[in-house]
Amino acid sequence: MKKKVAYSPDLAKRMYLFFIEYSGSGVPSFSKFARQTGTTLADLERLRKVKKFNRAYLECQEIRRDYLIDRALEKRFDASFTKFLLSAEAEQTESDSEKEFLLHLEVKE
Repeated sequence: MKKKVAYSPDLAKRMYLFFIEYSGSGVPSFSKFARQTGTTLADLERLRKVKKFNRAYLECQEIRRDYLIDRALEKRFDASFTKFLLSAEAEQTESDSEKEFLLHLEVKE
Protein backbone atom coordinates (compact mmCIF):
# COMPACT_ATOMS: atom_id res chain seq x y z
CA MET A 1 0.00 0.00 0.00
CA LYS A 2 1.30 3.43 -0.93
CA LYS A 3 1.99 6.07 1.68
CA LYS A 4 -0.50 8.97 1.74
CA VAL A 5 0.84 12.02 -0.04
CA ALA A 6 1.04 15.29 1.89
CA TYR A 7 -0.02 18.54 0.24
CA SER A 8 2.71 20.40 -1.59
CA PRO A 9 2.28 23.57 -3.68
CA ASP A 10 4.66 21.88 -6.11
CA LEU A 11 2.16 19.06 -6.70
CA ALA A 12 -0.56 21.51 -7.76
CA LYS A 13 1.87 23.23 -10.13
CA ARG A 14 3.03 19.89 -11.58
CA MET A 15 -0.57 18.82 -12.12
CA TYR A 16 -1.40 22.07 -13.93
CA LEU A 17 1.68 21.71 -16.15
CA PHE A 18 0.82 18.07 -16.87
CA PHE A 19 -2.59 19.07 -18.20
CA ILE A 20 -1.58 22.25 -20.03
CA GLU A 21 1.42 20.61 -21.76
CA TYR A 22 -0.11 17.16 -22.33
CA SER A 23 1.29 15.42 -25.40
CA GLY A 24 0.68 11.76 -24.61
CA SER A 25 -1.77 9.46 -26.33
CA GLY A 26 -5.46 9.72 -25.58
CA VAL A 27 -6.79 12.33 -23.18
CA PRO A 28 -5.06 13.89 -20.17
CA SER A 29 -6.54 12.47 -17.00
CA PHE A 30 -6.09 12.63 -13.27
CA SER A 31 -5.32 8.90 -13.18
CA LYS A 32 -2.48 9.37 -15.70
CA PHE A 33 -1.13 12.26 -13.64
CA ALA A 34 -1.38 10.23 -10.43
CA ARG A 35 0.54 7.31 -11.96
CA GLN A 36 3.21 9.66 -13.31
CA THR A 37 3.77 11.21 -9.89
CA GLY A 38 3.48 8.03 -7.82
CA THR A 39 0.25 9.09 -6.14
CA THR A 40 -3.28 7.74 -6.37
CA LEU A 41 -6.63 9.19 -7.38
CA ALA A 42 -7.67 8.85 -3.74
CA ASP A 43 -4.72 11.07 -2.74
CA LEU A 44 -5.71 13.69 -5.31
CA GLU A 45 -9.32 13.67 -4.13
CA ARG A 46 -8.21 13.97 -0.50
CA LEU A 47 -5.93 16.91 -1.35
CA ARG A 48 -8.89 18.77 -2.87
CA LYS A 49 -9.72 19.83 0.69
CA VAL A 50 -6.80 22.28 0.37
CA LYS A 51 -8.18 25.40 -1.37
CA LYS A 52 -5.13 26.08 -3.54
CA PHE A 53 -4.95 22.48 -4.70
CA ASN A 54 -8.68 22.38 -5.39
CA ARG A 55 -8.41 25.51 -7.55
CA ALA A 56 -5.66 23.84 -9.59
CA TYR A 57 -7.76 20.65 -9.80
CA LEU A 58 -10.79 22.56 -11.11
CA GLU A 59 -8.60 24.41 -13.63
CA CYS A 60 -7.26 21.06 -14.85
CA GLN A 61 -10.83 19.82 -15.30
CA GLU A 62 -11.47 22.84 -17.54
CA ILE A 63 -8.29 22.18 -19.51
CA ARG A 64 -9.36 18.56 -19.97
CA ARG A 65 -12.83 19.63 -21.17
CA ASP A 66 -11.30 22.06 -23.64
CA TYR A 67 -8.92 19.34 -24.86
CA LEU A 68 -11.83 16.97 -25.50
CA ILE A 69 -13.98 19.60 -27.23
CA ASP A 70 -11.13 20.84 -29.41
CA ARG A 71 -10.26 17.30 -30.56
CA ALA A 72 -13.91 16.55 -31.32
CA LEU A 73 -14.25 19.75 -33.36
CA GLU A 74 -11.06 18.86 -35.24
CA LYS A 75 -12.65 15.42 -35.88
CA ARG A 76 -9.71 13.74 -34.15
CA PHE A 77 -12.05 12.30 -31.49
CA ASP A 78 -15.52 10.89 -32.02
CA ALA A 79 -18.02 13.63 -31.13
CA SER A 80 -20.54 11.18 -29.60
CA PHE A 81 -17.93 9.65 -27.34
CA THR A 82 -16.67 13.09 -26.35
CA LYS A 83 -20.22 14.10 -25.46
CA PHE A 84 -20.57 10.94 -23.39
CA LEU A 85 -17.34 11.67 -21.49
CA LEU A 86 -18.34 15.26 -20.82
CA SER A 87 -21.84 14.34 -19.64
CA ALA A 88 -20.44 11.67 -17.30
CA GLU A 89 -18.01 14.24 -15.92
CA ALA A 90 -20.85 16.77 -15.45
CA GLU A 91 -22.94 14.21 -13.55
CA GLN A 92 -20.00 13.48 -11.25
CA THR A 93 -19.41 17.19 -10.65
CA GLU A 94 -23.09 17.75 -9.84
CA SER A 95 -23.15 14.89 -7.33
CA ASP A 96 -19.92 16.22 -5.74
CA SER A 97 -21.38 19.70 -5.35
CA GLU A 98 -24.56 18.28 -3.81
CA LYS A 99 -22.42 16.60 -1.17
CA GLU A 100 -20.59 19.83 -0.40
CA PHE A 101 -23.76 21.72 0.39
CA LEU A 102 -25.63 19.07 2.32
CA LEU A 103 -26.88 20.65 5.53
CA HIS A 104 -28.71 19.07 8.41
CA LEU A 105 -30.62 21.52 10.56
CA GLU A 106 -32.17 20.53 13.82
CA VAL A 107 -34.49 22.92 15.63
CA LYS A 108 -35.02 22.41 19.35
CA GLU A 109 -37.94 24.02 21.13
